[in-house]
Amino acid sequence: MKALLIAEYRDGKLLENIYELIAFAGKIGADTATVLVGDAANVPRCSGTLYLADVAKYSEYNPELHKQLILAAVSKENPDYIVFSHSSYGWDLAPRVAASLKIAQVSEVVKVIDGNFEVGCCNAKMRRIVKPSTAKSVVTLQAGAFSMEGEPQGTPTVVALDVAGGGNVEFLGYEPAEAKDVDLGKAEIIVSAGRGVGKKDNIPVIAALAKALGGELGASRPVVDAGWVEHSHQVGTTGQTVSPKLYVACGISGAIQHLAGMKKSDFIIAINKDKDAPIGEVADVLVVADVMQLAPALTEKLRK
Repeated sequence: MKALLIAEYRDGKLLENIYELIAFAGKIGADTATVLVGDAANVPRCSGTLYLADVAKYSEYNPELHKQLILAAVSKENPDYIVFSHSSYGWDLAPRVAASLKIAQVSEVVKVIDGNFEVGCCNAKMRRIVKPSTAKSVVTLQAGAFSMEGEPQGTPTVVALDVAGGGNVEFLGYEPAEAKDVDLGKAEIIVSAGRGVGKKDNIPVIAALAKALGGELGASRPVVDAGWVEHSHQVGTTGQTVSPKLYVACGISGAIQHLAGMKKSDFIIAINKDKDAPIGEVADVLVVADVMQLAPALTEKLRK
């Protein structure tokens, strides 16, 4: 079995999400080859062949040209899976490649189960197991779903990749995100509210705990979608990625999208009534309790 991994290059740097793709390949027991539109000074630590296209020639993004480069690598490697990160780059390129090859695409994979893929559905509130309908398939991986054990190692065999022709898109650059009223990326302590806090009227209780700890208020996506907290406080793949010294998750079950945004925190405390909540897998301390009983008591103790 072989997987062709599509690395990403942005603002002159190789993105670290290539190592999540390598971890996925390990889960399915696949040999790997990699495609990168970048430069020889920024290549991943991996084994196998690295097909390297010069970013000065093909730019950091040109959808038609990048698709042709990937298809050229596919013709050389004949992979069973073509694997992208579920990022803006992957969103755009993966369906182009799948349509050109007339093969199935499975998006936002979070787990591999008996050779099949687990993906989210119903706004990530549920999951389902899917199997591609074609022998070969394109796969995109949810950020943070797959992690390597230990540091990445290896030196790939670099092969120059070129294609004829051009594209009708000119890459101008990246537009900075709209400024946020709260920059959680700089916070050393974050206390986040999840759906388990119950209702909007309970958010001030969590905000009070954050203030007592000298931190900032964060939130999960369901809380933001419900209008309980502004989007600038959202932690996760569609919010902010954070790595504070202390992260307190209040009533957050631990969806992959949220974990990807906070699992690099130095120390994680989770408060949840469900002892089997997925957040417990990354938490240093899991407190099995009703957050709306514990948080006010903890706040009072801290104030004293």
